Amino acid sequence: MTPPASTPIYKRILLKISGEALMGGQGFGIDPVILDTVAGNIAKAAELGVQIAIVVGGGNIFRGVQNSSKLGLDRAAADYVGMLATVMNALVLQGILKKKGVDCRMMSAMDINRVAEPYIRLRAVRHLEKGRVVIFGGGTGNPFFSTDTTSALRAAEITADCILMAKNGVDGVYDKDPKQHADAKKYSTLTYDDVLVKDLKVMDQTAISLCKDTGLPIIVFDFNDTQALGAILCGQHNGTVICHAKAKTPCAV
Repeated sequence: MTPPASTPIYKRILLKISGEALMGGQGFGIDPVILDTVAGNIAKAAELGVQIAIVVGGGNIFRGVQNSSKLGLDRAAADYVGMLATVMNALVLQGILKKKGVDCRMMSAMDINRVAEPYIRLRAVRHLEKGRVVIFGGGTGNPFFSTDTTSALRAAEITADCILMAKNGVDGVYDKDPKQHADAKKYSTLTYDDVLVKDLKVMDQTAISLCKDTGLPIIVFDFNDTQALGAILCGQHNGTVICHAKAKTPCAV
């Protein structure tokens, strides 16, 4: 039976927002309108009583894996710059959420004590239990790991019910880019092995493998749809679900 539209079916979720999603139509930085929409969606979701953790990327400011070769930096140094970019995005998101009356905390895997709490798993869980939105910045604190992997890791650590992957203008996973191919086929459900074998660009393979090992379902949806996040939390959505083939989970559709 489908739950009522105002009744959440999840206790705790991790929301992954890409840095690129914050750019809007710009080629760099943060679009204030997009940021306000993102924060508004999160604020409405928090009102449902769901515990929300967030990982935000930094690709709108700096992407280590791409810029290391362009700038002549070694990969580790470039990744550290990318991690600092995620801290910048997390701080901005925290500020906007607080303006909207959302009680939130930012935690960083990098030591930046003047602007963020250090990431401590049990402290993060305690914040969530008190109804605070928790934003994880600084990636894993280590180079060579993406914010996708950070999302899978943090979701497992806080025992989230699922990972929600927010995409910019794409309402799920397709067999090819729907923005370039009118005949692109959308998947309603996929297994972790489907994503790995078909090399679908949902998350990097390290992240997908970790989700497979921990059994964390992933829901891919379009964050531009202002109703999508609330609908997903209440069990009604039209995105793509990634899980085990025989998973008995509220994520299955």
